[in-house]
Amino acid sequence: MQRLFSMFPSGPPGVALLLLRLSLAATALLAAYLNPSQRSTWVVLSLCALACSLCLGLLTPIVALLALMLQITLPSSLSVTSANLAVLAFNTLALMLLGPGAYSLDAMRFGRRVIDWPPPDGGAD
Repeated sequence: MQRLFSMFPSGPPGVALLLLRLSLAATALLAAYLNPSQRSTWVVLSLCALACSLCLGLLTPIVALLALMLQITLPSSLSVTSANLAVLAFNTLALMLLGPGAYSLDAMRFGRRVIDWPPPDGGAD
């Protein structure tokens, strides 16, 4: 996963990526609860699991792609109009290309770490 991203930005860019993840998660939750009587249980549970994973930033690029594919294939979801579908697709593509940011489980798990080795004794007697 680390090879997908050059870095996990923190600060304002990291907050912006967090907001983008939360926006996509909210869209998935709204699609799940828009017409729950018309949806099967596994679709609602899948969208809820994808939304939770997006909120936490867990396997973000894969989960964002799955959420987009599921919402496109759902009949009568929020992405009924082509404009809504285009915005959802562009936001998902942006998140997939930029990565989850520093405030995510992906950054904790796959982020770069600095290892400080203790200085060698040098053999001084």
